[in-house]
Amino acid sequence: MKKILYIICAISVICGFTACNSFLDEHTPQGVLSDEQVKTPENAEAMVVSAYAIFTSAEDINSSFSMWNFDVRSDDAYKGGNGTSDGDVFHQLEIQQGVLTTNWNINDMWVRLYNCISRVNSAIALLNTTGDDFKMKSQRLAEMKFLRAYAHFLLKRLYKNIPFVVNENLTYEEYNTLSNTEYNNDEGWQVIIDDLMEAYNTLPATQQDKGRPTKAAAAAFLAKVYLYKAYRQDDEKSNQVTSINKGDLEKVIEFTNPTLYANYGLENDIHNNFRPEEQYENGIESIWAIQYSRNDGSTYGNLNWSYGLIPPNIPGATDGGCDFYKPSQNLVNAFHTGDNGLPLFNTFNQKKYDMAVDNADPRLFLTVGMPGLPYMFNKNFMMEETSIWSRSNGLYGYHVSLKQNVDPALIGEYLIKGSYWASSMNRIVFRYADVLLMRAEAYAQLGNTDQAIALVNQIRTRAAGSTQMISSYPSTYGVKMYIANYKGSYNKDEAVEIVKMERRLEMAMESERFFDLVRWGDAATVLNKYFAEEISSCAIYSNAHFTANKDEYLPIPFSQLSASNGHYTQNIGNW
Repeated sequence: MKKILYIICAISVICGFTACNSFLDEHTPQGVLSDEQVKTPENAEAMVVSAYAIFTSAEDINSSFSMWNFDVRSDDAYKGGNGTSDGDVFHQLEIQQGVLTTNWNINDMWVRLYNCISRVNSAIALLNTTGDDFKMKSQRLAEMKFLRAYAHFLLKRLYKNIPFVVNENLTYEEYNTLSNTEYNNDEGWQVIIDDLMEAYNTLPATQQDKGRPTKAAAAAFLAKVYLYKAYRQDDEKSNQVTSINKGDLEKVIEFTNPTLYANYGLENDIHNNFRPEEQYENGIESIWAIQYSRNDGSTYGNLNWSYGLIPPNIPGATDGGCDFYKPSQNLVNAFHTGDNGLPLFNTFNQKKYDMAVDNADPRLFLTVGMPGLPYMFNKNFMMEETSIWSRSNGLYGYHVSLKQNVDPALIGEYLIKGSYWASSMNRIVFRYADVLLMRAEAYAQLGNTDQAIALVNQIRTRAAGSTQMISSYPSTYGVKMYIANYKGSYNKDEAVEIVKMERRLEMAMESERFFDLVRWGDAATVLNKYFAEEISSCAIYSNAHFTANKDEYLPIPFSQLSASNGHYTQNIGNW
């Protein structure tokens, strides 16, 4: 089986649990099962599949669990669309002005992710009632702890102070007394780590069903959580990084040990991670990915609708494409390399990148579609500075994201039109390049600069060879691709700066950037500088301002705060 099907069979609520209708006993009066009939391995497996399924079925174009909708707060991307009123609540987030606790998108993501946790906890509760004859019990419990950690992780990065629902047997009354400040920031990360450690200690090295997490996936997840935890933000009156914890960094080193990733490595070309064809999905770099599928018997298959707003509006091809999540000019400029093949760091944004003159990291052309180049490497769709490539007529520029999009030549095969566009391309949550970068960051912060730079150079060496789709660009379009590795010795501050820049370039448009800036404590400085410099390229930032100790996190939704009977506390910042 290529991938576990993230598809819910018909669901029926029975005796407090959710089970597939196919397991109903036709002799049970009115479809009600006895406790013993519910507590079967078959029903437990059905509940597990149901828990996996909600991580695709509960998201949509406005609330993608990839978080692209919320990454528009970073310097990587503009919101895009038809203008500032098109998805106005995301425009407010983009400029960090006028965000209200009553905005629908603030509450929508909260509700969707807690629905995921509820589904997972129902599966855990049923698994705990099954007998020892269910041989997969411990492994399925580990998988569910992994999924519960994932949902809590997404929530914590967004809202910081959240209620943790880790008791799967909570009564309705007990649920309503949960507090979102029971744990401080450090303790909250530890709650997620505790679930992940249970998963790590049980999960196998390989899984036949590709959608199920492995031991390496748990290790990569643990490394990421420890990296967030290392940048301590436990001052109740601020979101500032007060210290960087050595012990947490050492845990990052532990869980990124190469011996844990014997089955994984870097793809020869980074673009292979963002192709929908079956021969590229679940490749060597994909440690854990959300699985999407097509041709599975349903009308549209188990497609990824959460990227539905991102395709551009190409007449005769992607008619109806909404053109959201557009790469910023700042991001394009960041790929500019100097005569030594290295990033320009503090000076990259002093001039607009000119592909006819300037050197660029090859990853630019695999991340950003630009005027003068073919969209998705298809020469039938040449990008231009016209309304075809910008629904806002240039307000958000003419760049297009490539990592989420699919070649229009594959329409009907891997790119499907429903209410919006969708594709069957997997979304990689943890890829091996991220593991290397996390390890490099921990080494740099610990002062082991040589090890950090060596890891960065692994990423850059792969980047230099990522030219299968763009090898003709220099001769055909006149672009200048040049990237080199770092040489010599660097002090701690220099190594940290190098890792941060490499992380931006490698993970660009993968919705990590804003959360990285907050984690590092760099958000206010970087984004206010970005706003000031970007006005000439994107006028929407004329009134933009990032307020430290407020805008790092979303507010607790008004409806949740009101319903908590005083058990929730609003995040700081005078919302």
